[in-house]
Order: sequence, then structure tokens, then C-alpha cells
Amino acid sequence: MSVNRRRGEVAAVLDGREYRLCLTLGALAELEHAFAADDLGALVQRFSSGSLSAGDMIAVISAGLRGGGNDIKDDTVRGMTTQGGVAGFAQIVSDLLQATFGAPSANP
Repeated sequence: MSVNRRRGEVAAVLDGREYRLCLTLGALAELEHAFAADDLGALVQRFSSGSLSAGDMIAVISAGLRGGGNDIKDDTVRGMTTQGGVAGFAQIVSDLLQATFGAPSANP
């Protein structure tokens, strides 16, 4: 599967199938609502905290799947598996957030 990181797309293998994920504006709005964030800045701050729950990862992956054109509900994602288990899911979330928001600024 071909993905375009410049558009914020990443590929992930879930349940043995490759999917395209993308945090579109609609997907980001969905996450703002899910996390009760007032704006994108608050959403970025939450993601930058370094501590995401399993529920947070489900929300991000689900929104990314839908943003990537897949009609998949959160309940379906809850039952999915990926190589590496929880660490694999964390890597998918990290890759997706990196593709969406870019690299963090280096401290001078």
C-alpha cells in the first residue's frame, strides 16, 4: 500500500490487513470532541504529555482509520491485534501523530 506522509498518511497492519490511516480535519475534530479539547493546541498538548491510555490509543487509531477512508467503528478497533501488541499500537499512534503534526521542535 502506498501512503503519502506529506498528507499525513501512515500504513498500519491490523488483524493481518494493511490499512491507511490519516488524521484529517474531520478526524481531528472527532478527537477534539472525544478528549474534550477546546482546540488543536489543547489536543497537541494532551498528546505531548507522553502518557496515553489504551482508550486514547483506540480513539486515535479509530479516527485515523476513518480519516484514511475505512468505515471502522471504535468497537472493532478494540478487538484488533497488531504485531508487537501494546507496543505495536503505541508505535502506530506515534507514527500517525508524527505524520500529522511533524517533528517536535528541538530545544536550542
